Amino acid sequence: MLFLGAAVWLIVASVLGLIASIKFHSPNFLADCSCLTYGRVHPAAVNALLYGFAVPAGLGVMLWILARLGRTPLAHPLLMAVGAKFWNLGVLLGVLGILRGAGTGFENLEMPRYGARVLFIGFLLVAVLAVLTLHRRSERKLHPSQWFILAALLWFPWIYSTANLLLFKFQVRGVTQNVIAWWYSANLQIVWFGLVGVAAVFYFVPKLLNRPLHSGYTALFTFWTLMLFGSWSGIPASAPVPAWMPALSAVAAVLMIVPVLSVITNLGCTIGGECAPLKSHVAGSFIRFALPAFFFAALMNAASVLPGVSAITNFTWFTVAQSQLQTYGFFAMIMFGAVYYIVPRVTGVEWPCAKFVRAHFWLAAIGILLLVIPLAIGGVMQGLKLNNPQIAFVDLAKTTLPFLRASTTGELFIALGHIVFFLNLAGLAVACFKKHCPLCRCGNAPAQAAIAEVKP
Repeated sequence: MLFLGAAVWLIVASVLGLIASIKFHSPNFLADCSCLTYGRVHPAAVNALLYGFAVPAGLGVMLWILARLGRTPLAHPLLMAVGAKFWNLGVLLGVLGILRGAGTGFENLEMPRYGARVLFIGFLLVAVLAVLTLHRRSERKLHPSQWFILAALLWFPWIYSTANLLLFKFQVRGVTQNVIAWWYSANLQIVWFGLVGVAAVFYFVPKLLNRPLHSGYTALFTFWTLMLFGSWSGIPASAPVPAWMPALSAVAAVLMIVPVLSVITNLGCTIGGECAPLKSHVAGSFIRFALPAFFFAALMNAASVLPGVSAITNFTWFTVAQSQLQTYGFFAMIMFGAVYYIVPRVTGVEWPCAKFVRAHFWLAAIGILLLVIPLAIGGVMQGLKLNNPQIAFVDLAKTTLPFLRASTTGELFIALGHIVFFLNLAGLAVACFKKHCPLCRCGNAPAQAAIAEVKP
């Protein structure tokens, strides 16, 4: 249920994202519809991706890992299904609210309050039952992935409720609002996505290799440094706040290289040069793409906060490229690989079209490269020209158009990959329904009996 809902919202996010991207080099595109102006359609696309796909997919992967590592069934799966329904209802209310102009204006937190309340209830219901599943485990020894998952289950309600309460209920004033919004965005994209993504990597890589994780102590080091450094980053150098805030945020962003390197080192020692099992399984292909994206996203984030670099990259497409690489290149790719591994084992049905799985990987990989690389290069050129007072802003805008067109092509590839993913997942869901539905089994009983009579 979580994965199917995530796949549907992926299609919605892709359509809205393509509309927003086209508007940059064709401003008259759908200009007569107020609901589809850039100020509404872009945040709607971002929120559909973050809350419609990323969080439900992460919850589904976490539930699988908790049940498998704990050797226990999920606690109250029907109530979890109710929580998933609440979550999807909250996303629907929030995206429609943004499109009709009720967005809050805070980045990654644009959903109106009535949608946010439903979202929080849905997540809380699933999270409480997930913690209960962890408590009921028969395998008492905790795997490193369970540490990360437990932290993620507690982290999201904390940051989401804190940001919503301080921004909309007990409203802070002035620039403090922006500080809260920056803090929330960093904790969502760096800490929460990092916790869930690393938990999945620490589970699936040893699983595919059929060997234990190299070092639990290194994983513990990653666990604490990721939460410590990631939670302090996010405030840009140009923020109109006391100087110690962006300075501390810059130090934390640079130190985020430490947990990233510890993840790569731990996995490198686990793999030990034997990449054949990762190459042979499609989930391994997505993970092998996501790990370099994880490293380069952290590197771009660390470089962008340095004084000499931030003077060029701030307020440019470079920051968008870094965010896309972190959210989609790392987190979404790991979630795709996890879904391709988990769903056939949950349903007992193989993917209807194996070629679609490979096609999705290549469409997503090519799309991410076409999206991130042009935006990063175009952002640097944009920043250099912004610092040159001799260049008119209109001329600067014209020079960025080729990079925006290339990024739109990348988004088109990604959207095609989403369609392939949805069709494959929907086909598997139909096959699963036919296999397990009593009415379908009864309807096929005469044919099965005839086949049984023919068999020797």
